[in-house]
Amino acid sequence: MQKFGIGQPVRRVEDVRFVTGGGGYTDDLTLPGQAYGYVLRSPWAHAAISSINVADARAADGVLGVWTAADLSAAGIGELPCAISGVLRNRDGSTLDVGGRVILARDRAMHAGDGLAFIVAETLAQAMDAAELIAVDAEELPAAANLAEAVKETAPRLRDAAPGNVCFDWEGGDAAAVDAAFAGAAHITAMDLVHNRLAPSPIEPRAALGHWESGRHVLRTSTQGANLFQRVLAPVLGVAEDALRIITADVGGSFGMKEFIYPEHVLVLFAARKLGRPVKWTGERSDAFQSDLHGRDMISHAEIAFDTGGRAIAMRVHNRANMGAYVSLFGPGIQTLGGARLTGGVYAIPSISVRVTGYYSNSVPVDAYRGAGRPEAAYVIERLMDKAARELGLTPDEIRRRNFIGPDQLPYSHPLGFVFDSGAFEANMDEGMRLAGWASFPGRREAALARGRLRGIGMACYIESSVGFGYEAAEIRFPEDGTVEIIAGTMSAGQGHETVWAQIVTEQLGVPFEAIRLIQGDTDRVKVGGGTAGSRSTYMVAGAFRLSSDQVIGKGKALVAALLGEAPEAIEFGEGLFRSGSSNRSMSIMEVASAARRADGLDADLRRVLADGLDSGATFNHDVSTFPNGCHVCEVEVDPDTGKVETARYLVVDDFGRILNPMVVDGQVHGGIAQGLGQALMEHCLHDPDTGQLITGSFMDYAMPRADDFCDIETVYNEVPCTTSPYGVKGCGEAGTTGACPAIMNAVLDALSVRGVTGLDMPATPLRVWDALRRAG
Repeated sequence: MQKFGIGQPVRRVEDVRFVTGGGGYTDDLTLPGQAYGYVLRSPWAHAAISSINVADARAADGVLGVWTAADLSAAGIGELPCAISGVLRNRDGSTLDVGGRVILARDRAMHAGDGLAFIVAETLAQAMDAAELIAVDAEELPAAANLAEAVKETAPRLRDAAPGNVCFDWEGGDAAAVDAAFAGAAHITAMDLVHNRLAPSPIEPRAALGHWESGRHVLRTSTQGANLFQRVLAPVLGVAEDALRIITADVGGSFGMKEFIYPEHVLVLFAARKLGRPVKWTGERSDAFQSDLHGRDMISHAEIAFDTGGRAIAMRVHNRANMGAYVSLFGPGIQTLGGARLTGGVYAIPSISVRVTGYYSNSVPVDAYRGAGRPEAAYVIERLMDKAARELGLTPDEIRRRNFIGPDQLPYSHPLGFVFDSGAFEANMDEGMRLAGWASFPGRREAALARGRLRGIGMACYIESSVGFGYEAAEIRFPEDGTVEIIAGTMSAGQGHETVWAQIVTEQLGVPFEAIRLIQGDTDRVKVGGGTAGSRSTYMVAGAFRLSSDQVIGKGKALVAALLGEAPEAIEFGEGLFRSGSSNRSMSIMEVASAARRADGLDADLRRVLADGLDSGATFNHDVSTFPNGCHVCEVEVDPDTGKVETARYLVVDDFGRILNPMVVDGQVHGGIAQGLGQALMEHCLHDPDTGQLITGSFMDYAMPRADDFCDIETVYNEVPCTTSPYGVKGCGEAGTTGACPAIMNAVLDALSVRGVTGLDMPATPLRVWDALRRAG
């Protein structure tokens, strides 16, 4: 095994920089002559705007400029696009055709927090003071901020082209075959489920610093991939891609929401060019709750049909998804082309149909949040399985055992189009139950009852798919200073890329691990990139670095053969050394890289090959998903007097294929479970049903999980190599979230079942649990 190579628990090298204050985030940057921007936001959830008078604000002390939608339109600034428009097909055969999102509200404010004007001043305080001088003449309109309100026949119509506020109506699977199977079913289990709306809440709020430099725009901001920003943002500004440079330094968390272009990105660039000065906008936490793209927010009606042997024969689901006030970049694709196609999970259900109807509402737009549709799919099937088990008189493990996709069925063609290449689903469950002491749980339940507590155990067997752009680029360079530069089109937001990418290159080339430097997040250095999203980064980067390494090795063999006077085929490479098979002479890869920069005395053909020394780059094209899967087992205790839920034990058996760095993967799993627990037990964005105002607009009202909400998380890996990706790797970044919600909720309901509670929606807050117990008597 190569030292510091793949498979080893190498400590994250970037953490030294972070914990010693060496991280560099967007708000840390200050450029000469920098001004400060502030967004005046709508206080109404829905309002007709007659006029916006900014004269007094423009005349205020320190103010450099104030702009509204009219100014942007006059300057030719476009709208933020929806990438799924023109791609997604509705049930009636039509193609989704939605307009873009306006940068600032024009005639109507569509949600509380919608931008109305952008003020730039010498200081932030002056910009904020000037915002109070802006006079907005508007008529407040009836609002429908919640999904339950938006779907009502009496709801205000939010789009002329969207009767019933329907944005899209998609369907997948064979509905006729499913209906026929249901007609002959021996048993049908049905339930309604709520997927609560979440605020992503990364530790670093959004920030953007725009300036005009050498005749082009430069944007410094947190992203999940600078190249995507360049591709999407350039047309909005009306410029060519090479007239826009995106620079991303360190990113303090993202969870999906920093993958997207926001109005503030456009505003700082527009203002910077107008003023000829850098302009910075940094969001406060109140801005985040009102303007960061939210996650989830869906209602599911799900049914599953069984034969007389307790085997599922068909499943159908109708999801109603809240898109918010505007359709975001990938919004309609998250619950359709992303998550819905995993309906049915790890079970061999012959016929599945799923319908997803998306609705407009007077709320912040919704898009990808950690898991991006896959946690919702897992939640539906795993809650259904537990309910069906109770109705059929089976244990939770037995009903799953009867329905798992077996090893002999792999590769398995899922009814909605995916092909699962690998997995050991029953083995994951068996190992999880064994390690968790499932068989001895009744004794722990009795002990808890003796202490006045209700103890429950739950499991969830999940599968998810890694998704994203089907290409990734990488380069390997050997500068004269003796370091090794590796360039990737992904972007780390806490996932440990600096460490794991270096492990990959060390494994492939044997270069010194400590000499490797990762370059990312700068479109001047990274010409092609698919970004970080959908748990795709590791296997896509591994493929790109493998291709690049092959080029490095090929160049090195040609050079070493010339230097040693031997045929290229006589040169072997391994563990960082080029060796002659005949003379046993060798050169290290770093020696060869140095020699490649001095091509004197070589023939013309070899000089052309070594025009860039050993520096090499390649693009890896791969549009096949990987399918991480596993089994979560959770035990909880509930205080029946207060409704408080505490996690008592948490164990997960994950199949991520080949593990490249167990320590980094542990961190990803722990973080994912933490966010799943947050959704299951406490997090919930709420709007007032009458006014549409956001009730949970700060951390005083929006509950976030804390360290004392968790027990130790035990992780075990069942490495079943993926057959379709480099090194057999599967994605891992979102798996923890995908399995956590159903495992925790199944455990909570198991605990409450002794008091007659049979149903409960997320989040299982103390009030909701206490009320469920009270209503159950």
